[in-house]
Amino acid sequence: MTDDAGRRGGADERAVLLVAGLAELAVSTVGSALGTVRGLLRRSDAAALAADAEQDLLARGRLVLDRCAAVPPAHLETLARHVLARQAAADDV
Repeated sequence: MTDDAGRRGGADERAVLLVAGLAELAVSTVGSALGTVRGLLRRSDAAALAADAEQDLLARGRLVLDRCAAVPPAHLETLARHVLARQAAADDV
């Protein structure tokens, strides 16, 4: 990509490309580190420990993605629930 092509893209496109590049770098670094750790642990009975650590990292990753991808409740629905709660409280009095 030339400098002219880089300037044509908007700020949003550049941000997406930057995040994608950083994510790829992180994934390749983690993959390389896990490969090295696995190679070291093959000589002992701790291979199961490495598999457990990998599963733990996968679970943590799923939790992070679920937390980030969660959609907040609709604003009007939240307001409606507050109104219903107030009406219920007023009826109880």
